[in-house]
Amino acid sequence: MRYRRIRIPGATYFFTLVTHQRHPLFSVTSTISLWHHAVAKVQRTRPFRVDAEVILPDHLHVIWTLPSGDSDYSTRIRLVKSEFTKAYGEQSVSDTPSSRRRKAERCIWQRRYWEHTIDDERDYQSHVDYIHYNPVRHGLVAAAVDWRYSTFHEWMARGHYDPTWGTNEPESVRGKIWRE
Repeated sequence: MRYRRIRIPGATYFFTLVTHQRHPLFSVTSTISLWHHAVAKVQRTRPFRVDAEVILPDHLHVIWTLPSGDSDYSTRIRLVKSEFTKAYGEQSVSDTPSSRRRKAERCIWQRRYWEHTIDDERDYQSHVDYIHYNPVRHGLVAAAVDWRYSTFHEWMARGHYDPTWGTNEPESVRGKIWRE
């Protein structure tokens, strides 16, 4: 069976990107900065809005909204991963499997990514909550407010959350979102 991605111009999408073999690449602050620089660089030539984001040691979740009339999220994902990889630096060729060497790939990312087209406002809020609760779910912090590498604080400043949100699994996350 061939997987088909849904492409809707101007839509909002949820993505999960995972590091190669779940290497904890993002356990270093400087690496997280490289991710943000790669995103900003691609946004200058192929605009999109980052609605929500969480960066965990071995994967990240984002919600991006594309401009009206544009459905090409796959090029954006490819360009951001490529920019990040270039900035991260060369990896030893001996650590790279032959199938990746043939394609000039490095062992930074899993080849594929998870994508979900946001259906409506309820789906959007469930995915935003999922993103912000993810560090708690993985046992990295006791509450969402304790994780620096997400947009939780921005959402809290806009009045969407209070500092105690995420001390227990929110109903909007429980059983409604794909689990890693």
